[in-house]
Amino acid sequence: MSTKQRRSSSMVLSSEADPPSYVSRPPDFTEHRYQLEDSKGRPWLWLTVKSRSREARQLPLFFDRDTITGSVEVDLDKAEGSKGVLISVTAGVTAVGQDEIKFLDVTSELWDARSAPSKLTGKHSWPYSVTLPTECTVPERGKNKQRQQVYPLPPTFSERASPAYIDYKLVVTVRKSAFRVNQTLATSFVYLPIIKADPPSHLRQLAYREGSALIGPEGDPDGWKVLPSVTVAGTIFGARQVELQCTVALSKPLTYALGSPIPIVLTLRGSDEQALDLLATPSAVRLHLIRLRLVGSHAVQDDPAAGRSNNVFRDSVGTAFFWPSDEGAPQPGARVLQGELEVKKGLKLGFVFPRFSLRYTLVLLPFQAPGFVPSAGHSGGASAASGSGAGAVGEALLSERIAIASVNAPGVVPRSYAPPGYVFPEEGDYNNTVGYLENGNQRFYHHGF
Repeated sequence: MSTKQRRSSSMVLSSEADPPSYVSRPPDFTEHRYQLEDSKGRPWLWLTVKSRSREARQLPLFFDRDTITGSVEVDLDKAEGSKGVLISVTAGVTAVGQDEIKFLDVTSELWDARSAPSKLTGKHSWPYSVTLPTECTVPERGKNKQRQQVYPLPPTFSERASPAYIDYKLVVTVRKSAFRVNQTLATSFVYLPIIKADPPSHLRQLAYREGSALIGPEGDPDGWKVLPSVTVAGTIFGARQVELQCTVALSKPLTYALGSPIPIVLTLRGSDEQALDLLATPSAVRLHLIRLRLVGSHAVQDDPAAGRSNNVFRDSVGTAFFWPSDEGAPQPGARVLQGELEVKKGLKLGFVFPRFSLRYTLVLLPFQAPGFVPSAGHSGGASAASGSGAGAVGEALLSERIAIASVNAPGVVPRSYAPPGYVFPEEGDYNNTVGYLENGNQRFYHHGF
């Protein structure tokens, strides 16, 4: 739907405030108003837009399937050879150091000199209405340029020092004759799709409603995904080699809403009771929520490790905490820990899109306890990059890809089961924890875990 544009002198307006967070629909939409001045400082072009933002100083905010409405006004002292007035919604993805790749351009004509009874002069006002699509088509790069793939519109993405950005704009263009410069007035806006988490099992919903204890994987198999067991091997107190089997169960479905806890059950089994007691302490478990940003041609591939390592960016955005299970006394040969990982409200939604994608993975790193030294190269589980369930890469014991939703399923209100007085762990430096090099962008170099 892109249209060719002539050279343009433009003014892009944006708010100094951070993009607004998720908000419910206000009784009355907030009105934002922007203006363009001539060389003498006289305003002559205005753009008004109504959005879901709480305050006019914020960037306009829209959800999926929203209709953008407002008005465009001009006040011209004299006819200046205007050929048309257009309103456009555009969007593009930009990798640092590269040109923007536009994937959305929805344009409506508000005024056309060819059908107008007179030239454009004096005061005029036109209302507009543009409905946001939920999908867009993107041509394939490479040999099959004629083929097009359909993708959901990705959310706005803008962070300091990010390797790539996704920007949405609302643009007014006053089109001039062939040898004159078009004039534009634009504002960026925030686009956030509303993604609902799938409902958990009936037994977990009942526990949430009644405030009762969660039922574990054995009693509620529909409510948990039990990951393949991994071997935890090492030396304790420099005296003897030990091997334990570790099993992690994550609450299903693997889609978690912002601000919600992820219930986790971790089980250690083995014949060495001293090793079980040593490693079944909450402080010994290192389970992180890792955010992956993929930039480049491999961004849509299922396995992030397939791309160049300098185009895969990883950072920790959450740490699980554990406590001994209250389901009976410890059993010989087994220890069970319950845990949670808080999905922070400020996280960005994940998306898969050509040239730039964002994903989330839960990663279990080797246990860390005084007197325990893990065996080198004995990670025995999945790739932390892909969550594939096979083929250890780097230090991760196992990993599992998850999705982040903006809201919970209707009627579901998750609750925390942490013991009274339990505090969330302080976020450590994940990069130093796993021994990877980083730069200011939290880039991990060629360890590919």
